[in-house]
Amino acid sequence: MECETKQFRQEHKKEMRAVQDSMDVLSGKWKIPIISSICFYNKRRFSDILNDVDGISNRMLSKELKELELNKLIKRTVLDTQPVTVQYQLTEHGRTLKTIIDNLTEWGIAHRKKIIGR
Repeated sequence: MECETKQFRQEHKKEMRAVQDSMDVLSGKWKIPIISSICFYNKRRFSDILNDVDGISNRMLSKELKELELNKLIKRTVLDTQPVTVQYQLTEHGRTLKTIIDNLTEWGIAHRKKIIGR
């Protein structure tokens, strides 16, 4: 019995570590909304994301996009246009978040209905 409890605790610690790792990558006020914007539209320009994410500044968006790119969740593509256009899209790894974004969307809609009836 003691062995089972110890093994359960070890497995639970691994799961909690995985949750913490996820939260470290996705934490903050802006990352999920930025990922959602790109996810919903497939490809987005900087200005599109800026318009989609209420309240974010140019500087903060730039910082968050760099972090998401560093974590291999988004890909930045510079297009040869005049003026230069930069597009962002989810990487293959980033697309694995689509299910989570969809679940958060569904939960958010249901929660809003439960709390304020809309």
